[in-house]
Amino acid sequence: MHPLFRATQIIPVLTIERERDALPLARALAEGGLAVIEIALRTPAALAAIAAISRELPQVAVGAGTITRAADIAAAVHAGARFLVSPGTVPELAAAALAAELPYLPGVATPSEVMAARALGICVMKLFPAEALGGTAFLRALVPVFPGVAFCPTGGIGDGNVADYLALPNVPMVGGSWMAPQEAIAAGDWPRIRRLAERAATLGRAQAA
Repeated sequence: MHPLFRATQIIPVLTIERERDALPLARALAEGGLAVIEIALRTPAALAAIAAISRELPQVAVGAGTITRAADIAAAVHAGARFLVSPGTVPELAAAALAAELPYLPGVATPSEVMAARALGICVMKLFPAEALGGTAFLRALVPVFPGVAFCPTGGIGDGNVADYLALPNVPMVGGSWMAPQEAIAAGDWPRIRRLAERAATLGRAQAA
């Protein structure tokens, strides 16, 4: 795995509606022990949020998620993203992401897509949407078929099942948004988010031990 992710078990996946929330949200998560975060390019504020965090909080490794076009990659790199995540994989997008020379987690959902990503030299992939695809049972079935391939599952993962995912030999880390509920972000309840991040980080460290 890339050094950026070696000590990471849980990546908050964030949808930021207001640019002003970016810094206090990232700070609360980092203070809670989650210093690698992904901001989904789903809102007009996303790129500005990435840029603000990259500029003001260098201790936080902020990545760009929901990348679906080559133009997204160029914009994310310009904003200061330190890694890239896509919900799926097509040759043109993967080529542009690899050319950016940043850590890249391509989205996969089938064995054929895993094979296509592996053929590009990628051995760590995003499995999305994890729970809808079969969750831990699906990932367990992939272990003997794809030795040396690791997954970062996202989609449907939360406080109640994160430990089950991290217990799998092919899951070094997971992504999720449960530690940063939208209502807490909207209310500016950063202490609550810090507490949720602390709990998530504790769960992650327990599984890594």
